[in-house]
Amino acid sequence: MSAILIKPLITEKLTRLQEQQNKYAFQVSMTASKPEIKAEIERLYPEVKVKTVRTLITATKPKGRFTRGGYIAGRKPKIKKAIVTLNEGQEIDFFSEI
Repeated sequence: MSAILIKPLITEKLTRLQEQQNKYAFQVSMTASKPEIKAEIERLYPEVKVKTVRTLITATKPKGRFTRGGYIAGRKPKIKKAIVTLNEGQEIDFFSEI
């Protein structure tokens, strides 16, 4: 997508947020600020205006697997998410480009 927005996040919970509260979630760069995220979304989707932006950074999670050589331990990386609220009556269609 861009250097600030990495990808949209689509899960059952986030789809419910889209339908009921007009909120959309994106994975963003760790260094992105709220004004940068707002400007980038309004640039990529010119038909929408962003009302609010909330961000959160997820913690790392342990991850491992068993192999013939033994157990290999690792961690999933931390990511930054942005929950974006749009003005009433506006929406983003993620599947229009497919």
